[in-house]
Amino acid sequence: MTITSLDGYVEDECGRLDWAVPDEEVQTFINGLSRPVGTYLYGRRVYETMVGWETMSTAAHAPFTRDFAEVWWVADKIVYSKTLEMVSSVRTRIERDFDPETVRRTKLLAGRDIAVAGASLADPCDQGRVSGRIPPDYFAHLVGSGAQSLPNHVLLRLDLLAERRFGNGVVHLHYRPRRVS
Repeated sequence: MTITSLDGYVEDECGRLDWAVPDEEVQTFINGLSRPVGTYLYGRRVYETMVGWETMSTAAHAPFTRDFAEVWWVADKIVYSKTLEMVSSVRTRIERDFDPETVRRTKLLAGRDIAVAGASLADPCDQGRVSGRIPPDYFAHLVGSGAQSLPNHVLLRLDLLAERRFGNGVVHLHYRPRRVS
């Protein structure tokens, strides 16, 4: 899952994501998409955002929030970083380089889904080849600048597999890279 503004940003110019906090309907949908994920592949910055789920007390949170925390806790996490020295979550390891072929082999052996998250972790071509899908959730916001969800000058032909519209204006689009014959 990639939460993206309509103008293509995953965070604003100050690194904030508050505009992208999902409501109950969207979070429940994301939970369903996350349930089959056995391994999350994160860039350092995404991991540093997500690791809060490791120690967060969910007792006072809504059931849909607790559900996501439980899904996240049981998944493996691989953090791709050349600078991160150690991780603070269980079931997590650091890799220095993202190698799509190694990740594909890992996926075949794991037998569960792999999710790629990180604007600079892998280009969309590699993300699609690794996970077999490129599923962004577009939020009805214009951010204007910040971290782009896609690098410039990418040409990737896609097939739309599914779409879902939510009451708050979010649109989920599920794409698969088009097979070249």
